[in-house]
Amino acid sequence: MLTIHDILETNQMIQKNNLDVRTITMGISLLDCCSSDGKTLCRNIYDKITRYGEHLVQTGNDIGNEFGVPIINKRVAVTPISIVAACSDLTDYVSVAQTLDKAAKEIGIDFIGGFSALVERGYTEGDRKLLASIPEALATTDLVCSSVAVGSTKAGINMDAVAEMGRIFKTLGELTKEHDALGCAKLVVFSNPVEDNPFMAGAFHGVTQGDSCVSVGVSGPGVVKRALESVKGEPFDVVAETIKKTAFKITRVGQLVAQEASRRLNVPFGIIDLSLAPTPAVGDSVAAILEEMGLESCGACGTTAALALLNDAVKKGGLMASSRVGGLSGAFIPVSEDKGMIEAVERGSLSLEKLEAMTCVCSVGLDMIAVPGDTSAATISAIIADEAAIGMINNKTTAVRVIPVPGKTVGDVVEFGGLLGHAPIIAVNTFRNDEFIARGGRIPAPMRSLTN
Repeated sequence: MLTIHDILETNQMIQKNNLDVRTITMGISLLDCCSSDGKTLCRNIYDKITRYGEHLVQTGNDIGNEFGVPIINKRVAVTPISIVAACSDLTDYVSVAQTLDKAAKEIGIDFIGGFSALVERGYTEGDRKLLASIPEALATTDLVCSSVAVGSTKAGINMDAVAEMGRIFKTLGELTKEHDALGCAKLVVFSNPVEDNPFMAGAFHGVTQGDSCVSVGVSGPGVVKRALESVKGEPFDVVAETIKKTAFKITRVGQLVAQEASRRLNVPFGIIDLSLAPTPAVGDSVAAILEEMGLESCGACGTTAALALLNDAVKKGGLMASSRVGGLSGAFIPVSEDKGMIEAVERGSLSLEKLEAMTCVCSVGLDMIAVPGDTSAATISAIIADEAAIGMINNKTTAVRVIPVPGKTVGDVVEFGGLLGHAPIIAVNTFRNDEFIARGGRIPAPMRSLTN
């Protein structure tokens, strides 16, 4: 039973502490759109997305206005295009990406994800075509997001794909250099991807899911920060319990919105992803939460332990609130999107190496990190390999969304705008790794993959 205190507390979370529903994401299967004719394929894709997603934006706006909960983004995730387009006569999939972009604009959503391939164990011909299409596809579209899975705990790491993704990031950076390599912000490389992630750029609608569903990503770093201000100096047991209780309340808001969206759209309820996803706004920072625990600056010794506590407590609080918690659920550390992390990089407390250590315990990985434009493709591939290894060994999702900005070097700042924020160029280890990446092949799956 809700009390007046609960209602007032939730209202304060929204009005003063930046609680929001970050996204309502509709997952749409495109498996029934397959055709050997490329033009027919594109027409089928456009028709299905515009038919299923016709009322998504209006429904999100209506729920937000009626419930008083800000719903920031409305998005669509589709079946990985490397699968959907595999039997077509297309020689590349740029036209498919442009069809996705056209459909997304028609229904008025913010982003569409699923220009994706899953190549942990190797390539199909469709996978090869999709990867080759990524630079042009993302450079010639506005709303399309792409993801590639190169590793998993069960499969190991496809190092040929890792090498190729380094080259793709470099090419895409050059193609979008007039916008500070913005195209790279729409591309992410995964180890252990999840099929129900509602957040971009990594969302896709997995083949094991139904024809469609609606999922919600809810966020509130500012709410957690405010809650911790009331337990300053208390033991970590109290800190963890406070975060759990706060995460519980945030998740309940997300479940309310998700259930209502499911009912109005007549689409099954998917999952709630409770992820503390920061924004550049003041008071909406994951770094600020870590500093509230007693760190002078994010990146100081103790940061990884603080983040581990935060990530675990968020998951536990979410699971207490709903049986539909899924996706990535935890804490994100995207540098350009977090005011506190931007400041930590600028003051010298947060480095690429420390960020990598933090990814061992957070929800995703190295996210929205701008690096010097002269960073080699091999070095980017090696960063991907390191991150994929962390995910593979620890049986968790890890990812890399790195942005090599042509003409920029350490000390420069790039401005992406909106929720993507701005980023100081971060230093990258310059010792060479070309021979390591050139080996190719596959890093075998670890012992823990043998769970049957």
